[in-house]
Amino acid sequence: MTDPIDFLHDVTFDDLDDEVRGATTRCLLDLCGAVVGGHHTILSGIIRDHAVSAFGGEHAPLLLDGRRVSAPGMALATGMSIDSLDIHDSYRESLGHAGLHLFAALLASAGYRQATGGSIPGGRELITALAVGYDIACRAAEALHGTVTDYHTSGAWGAVSSAGMFARLMGLDRARTREALGIAEYHGPRSQMMRCIDHPTMVKDGSGWGAMAGVSAGMLAEAGFTGAPAVTIESDATRPWWTSLGTHWYVTDQGFKAHACCWWAQPAIEAVLAIIRDHSIAPADVAAVRVETFDKAVRLSHPVPTTTEQAQYSLPFTVAAAVLKGVRGDDGWYGLGPGDLLDGALSDPDVLRLAARVEMVEATELTAEFPKRFVARVAVTLSSGRTLTSPDTTFRGDVEDPFSDVELSVKYRWLASTLLSDERVDAIEREIRVLGERESITPLIDLLSAPPDRRA
Repeated sequence: MTDPIDFLHDVTFDDLDDEVRGATTRCLLDLCGAVVGGHHTILSGIIRDHAVSAFGGEHAPLLLDGRRVSAPGMALATGMSIDSLDIHDSYRESLGHAGLHLFAALLASAGYRQATGGSIPGGRELITALAVGYDIACRAAEALHGTVTDYHTSGAWGAVSSAGMFARLMGLDRARTREALGIAEYHGPRSQMMRCIDHPTMVKDGSGWGAMAGVSAGMLAEAGFTGAPAVTIESDATRPWWTSLGTHWYVTDQGFKAHACCWWAQPAIEAVLAIIRDHSIAPADVAAVRVETFDKAVRLSHPVPTTTEQAQYSLPFTVAAAVLKGVRGDDGWYGLGPGDLLDGALSDPDVLRLAARVEMVEATELTAEFPKRFVARVAVTLSSGRTLTSPDTTFRGDVEDPFSDVELSVKYRWLASTLLSDERVDAIEREIRVLGERESITPLIDLLSAPPDRRA
């Protein structure tokens, strides 16, 4: 078995095949769209101001803001801004999201390295670190969920992978890398995910806090601070999750979302949309919607959300909003985005009326398939009394039904163009497409750091 710390440090760009390189740049492009989408939220504004006041410094710029803060502050603000609009990449087996921690930690660590006298990373270095990071993050997640009884947020294992990204970019030796991973796991947010599902607030998936804890852990280890061993990596019980290092790359297993809401709601949304479209049904003709799905998706209630956080964790509201959006027109992408789920959109009477007609029921056989598959089946009853039923449905963008490169580009542009000029949207995508040829990631960071060109 390859040692995880050796893997973290020793993989080079030449070790990545074309599939892994392509998957990594797909994730990076999607994350760039997600950070623009998240910038619309109240949460993002609060956390960026907090980073300036509580994590002041000059290591790195805040994205889409321009103010400079410390590396941990940048990681905190970036991770939480992306997480504030739930439309970033996901991995089923980890029960969470890897990319936003890695993206936040890498950019923060790159800024720290330059601010402390080192060189800014090149494109190949960034791609390689990101590909390695997805492996570290997803394996740590599986190890955590496979050895504990509670369901922790992504920040718990994201802290470990974020520390790994700092250790790689800063070239920490093996001993200090081990300390960094241990500090990050010990101090990472072992927060209970279902508490936020049941009571949605801005704490969300703990992701920004995990990125901040990981970068802080790296800085502490660099200074000589010691930590308890990271049991998700070092214990005998978790060893099976690390045996295929270097032979299977988790970055190729990431799923992408069409809709800015919890991915557990995505199958129901896709199922009801298929019925509405296939039968040309007007929303006014819908008398009731019955959703049968797995147990955790049934916990996504909140049919009358008062905040964007509640809306993103509401299956009835997102199903209703998707149906109404499909009828009212196309804004370039068929998914739910900032215009559909921010606070100003939550009082739409048509959406609320339809949301009240959505019933959610657990199907035990679908619960048994979770988390290997996220499945829903939907029955739409019309005012005429006719009932139309979907087959068992997963969702577009999942690894079993992936978006094409063209579709992901359209999604990125749909989100990015809400705040950025057409020229800047083009330039960011162009930089990502040729990142492997760039000696410096400075042009990409500059494009992502400048304040928005357009008002929300």
